[in-house]
Amino acid sequence: MIPSIIICLTTSYTRRLYLHMNSVGIIANPSASKDIRRIVSQGRVVPDWEKVNIIRRALFGIASTGIRKVITMPDSAGLCLRASDDPNLSLTVETLDMPAYYVEGDTTRAAELMQKSNIGSLVTLGGDGTNRAVAKGSSAIPIVPISTGTNNVFPSLTEGTLAGIAAGLVAQNIIDLPLVSTVSKVLKIDVDDNFKDIALIDVALSKERFLASRAIWDLSTLYDVFLTRAEPSSIGLSSIGARLQPISQQDNHGIRYSLSNDDTEPKCNTIRVMAPIAPGMVSQVNILNWQTIGLGIRAILPKKPYTVALDGERSFTVTSDEELSITLERNGPPVIDVDEILQAAAKIGAFTL
Repeated sequence: MIPSIIICLTTSYTRRLYLHMNSVGIIANPSASKDIRRIVSQGRVVPDWEKVNIIRRALFGIASTGIRKVITMPDSAGLCLRASDDPNLSLTVETLDMPAYYVEGDTTRAAELMQKSNIGSLVTLGGDGTNRAVAKGSSAIPIVPISTGTNNVFPSLTEGTLAGIAAGLVAQNIIDLPLVSTVSKVLKIDVDDNFKDIALIDVALSKERFLASRAIWDLSTLYDVFLTRAEPSSIGLSSIGARLQPISQQDNHGIRYSLSNDDTEPKCNTIRVMAPIAPGMVSQVNILNWQTIGLGIRAILPKKPYTVALDGERSFTVTSDEELSITLERNGPPVIDVDEILQAAAKIGAFTL
């Protein structure tokens, strides 16, 4: 028997749901919010026990929509297994049968396997980097990204229960997906005309010679920044771009800006903005120049050594003999608007007893 705390759907919609029974995936990153930015700034730390609580609330939300199976990624902290240890849950939680090395590649492989398993929707817990790893594995599964990272532009501070309900409704085909989601923009990176990687929010070109702690936090090391989104309410590189021109996920363009870190550069040649570059850190940033970038327009960078940071983390290096190019595209995973789908479901009576 389903516990009384779980929302029931109307009889007519329940019949429809069971005809389209599907499963929901959960990918949770135990390392999210634990990088160097929590030390050099006032970045938050989301402890494992809170991530477990968020996942458990999501599971109850998923179960309320009639979903009876959730597939999860194995992780070093056992977050999903701990969250599913509740006798009141009326669904089965399965862990993907895959080797776990507890690195970023696990997330990408998990997303690939979930796509092959025809997962109806996916709940993610992490930051921009976690969701980038998911997008590398699957651009087809609709996702509900819950923010548990440090600098987050892609995921939202969504309550776990509501995220679960939204994911369950999408998996059940209650509402047409294009009405309640937006296909993500991505920045495609090529080296010598060969595909190298993608970013969901930002690509930053750094003069640092080593990957080191990976996380980007020192703006004095950066040359150029490319953004899919420039959100005034965000923190980090996206917030800087938003001081120049706000750009949303729905806009069919992005932005590129170059930083002026040369003290000899005439101040009249720079644009100075104040931006929250990290949690608790609002600083003046000197912009040498900027421009919007359109979908499908390929930017070819001058040949010189770069360290390339993707969504806030240094990922690979490029030598002076290699040609780096960046293209804005709209072919990432669909992101579910939780508020939109809950409103749409309410309008058709999906929650009426």
